[in-house]
Amino acid sequence: MRRLNAKPVVDDPSLSHKGPMDSLKFRPINRSTNLFSKGPQVNTKNTPRSNLFLFSVVFISFALLGWLFFGSKNVGQKNFRVLIDGGSTGTRIHVFEYWVKNGVPEFDFGKDGLVSLRVTPGLSAFADDPEKVSGSMNELLEFAKKRVPKEYWGKTEIRLMATAGLRLVDGHVQEEILEACQKVLRGSGFIFSNHWASVISGSDEGLYAWVVANYARGTLGGDPEQTTGIIELGGASAQVTFVSSDPVPPEFSRIVRFGNSSYNLYSHSLLHYGQNVAFNLLKESLLKKELTVAADSVQTKKQIDPCTPQGYEYDKSSQGLSPTSILENRRYSPDLHPSGNFSECRSASLKLLQKGKEECSYKHCSIGSTFIPRLKGKFLATENFFHTSKFFGLAPRAFLSNLPMAGEKYCQEDWSMLKRKHPSLEDEDLLRFCFSSAYIVALLHDTLEIAMDDHRIEYASQATQVGLLTLWRKPQLKTIYDLEKGKYIVTRVGRYS
Repeated sequence: MRRLNAKPVVDDPSLSHKGPMDSLKFRPINRSTNLFSKGPQVNTKNTPRSNLFLFSVVFISFALLGWLFFGSKNVGQKNFRVLIDGGSTGTRIHVFEYWVKNGVPEFDFGKDGLVSLRVTPGLSAFADDPEKVSGSMNELLEFAKKRVPKEYWGKTEIRLMATAGLRLVDGHVQEEILEACQKVLRGSGFIFSNHWASVISGSDEGLYAWVVANYARGTLGGDPEQTTGIIELGGASAQVTFVSSDPVPPEFSRIVRFGNSSYNLYSHSLLHYGQNVAFNLLKESLLKKELTVAADSVQTKKQIDPCTPQGYEYDKSSQGLSPTSILENRRYSPDLHPSGNFSECRSASLKLLQKGKEECSYKHCSIGSTFIPRLKGKFLATENFFHTSKFFGLAPRAFLSNLPMAGEKYCQEDWSMLKRKHPSLEDEDLLRFCFSSAYIVALLHDTLEIAMDDHRIEYASQATQVGLLTLWRKPQLKTIYDLEKGKYIVTRVGRYS
């Protein structure tokens, strides 16, 4: 689904109460944290994408790994960095402009300081022919070169970070796609090393978002029980990261140290449970009759699809769809009959989320065979939680209680009426809102047992809502490499020091 764009915000005074030596350290358990381990459709808006993950990755890659803090010869001068975000449904390039003053980078997140371009499809769509990814990469590079003056190319770093979409691809194919990207980036004229193009783990993806959100809110360095958890609903995966007082198996446990505070986190990525992949899995399960939520239509002798609005014709509705979606429609058209029923879609979504629970090897499993501790405290629900809730016009703290009514009304509308009501939306986006509304309720309430009227959970995708841009407009960070411990340490510098 299309992302909205964030706007700069004013400084958040809540960040100023931390001392000058609040250091941030990561320690993974039983594994290392590898930070960097349709026809084309272009979005040329010159403002940053309102995606919590983007700012998480930028924060970690710039601050934690010392991208900008070591050996800069351009102190007081204009500098650039380029980041490519390889998502599940598209690839977006971000060009950052900044200045280094007193050893600290200062960013301008206005329309000139950060520009972005998104192309579709995502990197995983090139699994059958990895070499064709060069077309998308070259299009993104052309955009970057128009924004970075030629005299800066040779001193501007470029990196690519891919997420769940590429994690779904077989290992050897994943490597072939990355190698094809690396080949293009090596010849870009920007500074690039092969290991700067990689797939980050889902656990890290959630971890980064948790660190940035809590740093921005001023809760990092304080009471663990006052921190905010993160639930992300992407296109291919969902991430859950929060402080848990319950015992957590080592494969789900991460430790974050900040100053004198230590946080025991549960962090896990639920691959295949992102909105788009889950919707496709649900339809596949209906075709195979692994899910049955309604009797077959007597008239059409087809399996009922309760998550697609009635009147939608798989074999005829192709306008506004990506090539991949058109192929999927052709596969579904002979056997699925759209009925648009929110309650039945919610029931089908719950069955999908519970599938595989019989294989649970833990004391209890919330989603399939995956252990998730009891959620407690405050949470931010990001990405597609945000996009769906904003589409229905729901308030951030009341979105869950109001979503069933909004979803039910939407699902029962005829497809032709929905098209008339929302002419600016593409079919591919419009098609998913019935499913997404039901899936979100099934995920958050029916599965993770969050009360419908629990105002401790709110949606957020725009960085302005969690104060993330404050970190960049007047950054107060200093990065030190500890030779003895062999790790980078990020310290917060006093605001007025």
